Amino acid sequence: MHIRAKKSLASFLAEDVGKRDITSNLLPRKKISAKIISRQFGIIAGVLYAREIFVSKGCKVKIIKNDGSHIKPNDSVMIITGTAQAVLSCERTALNLLSRMSGIATQTTLLVQKINKINSKVKLYSTRKTAPGLRYFDKEAVAIGGGQKHRLALDEMIMIKDNHLAVSGSVYPLLEKARKKYKKIEVEVENLHDAVISAQGGATIIMLDNMSPKEISQVVYTLKKLGLRNKVKLEASGGIDSTNIISYAKTGIDMISVGKITSSVNGLDLSLEVN
Repeated sequence: MHIRAKKSLASFLAEDVGKRDITSNLLPRKKISAKIISRQFGIIAGVLYAREIFVSKGCKVKIIKNDGSHIKPNDSVMIITGTAQAVLSCERTALNLLSRMSGIATQTTLLVQKINKINSKVKLYSTRKTAPGLRYFDKEAVAIGGGQKHRLALDEMIMIKDNHLAVSGSVYPLLEKARKKYKKIEVEVENLHDAVISAQGGATIIMLDNMSPKEISQVVYTLKKLGLRNKVKLEASGGIDSTNIISYAKTGIDMISVGKITSSVNGLDLSLEVN
């Protein structure tokens, strides 16, 4: 497991426990067995991180459902054994992370399935719209659900957005500087004119932001006509969800990014029960 993830998990647990779990410390010092079970249908994600939380306090964990598994109500996800104090002090932290990641993976899988019915070459991408401190885990959950992570941080890829252009005044000087150091350059545009300019200027990915499927289809057609389509990847973004994602998948783009899968998370209903 990545050292960054381990440090985050330790921080999450420390935040919840505080100095000590004063309620669980009232219990007799004995070993117990507990299991995490699902209360609804979905895709499980984050079992390795949940296990790490319990193991860090000396518990033993048996995983029943691996990441990416389909689960239904009353399915057991994992069995935990350890002292009552250890198991119960880890309970909420493990469930919170497991629930959130599973909710993200479930929603991602549903959207990927919709896209695949139209064109399996179109890939679903997450965005940087994640809760502070949870991006690594949110992105992992997207990958478990069949989506793509895109960039984790600003140092991974050039992405020229509207506010960059507001400062610069033009996309050309930014593209010129970027091309000297980087091979992968993405530019956000809101209309056909800017899409063509970005493609001519050397962008390798063009994000078509808040454009309708009809407008995006026009961009695809125009770039093909100009001989530029094969030089760039096209990404649809903004206002895309389960109700309209099929329309976007039909436009001929390469990528669809959906912020809601990580910014508006409905966690999967999971619980821990002592046997």
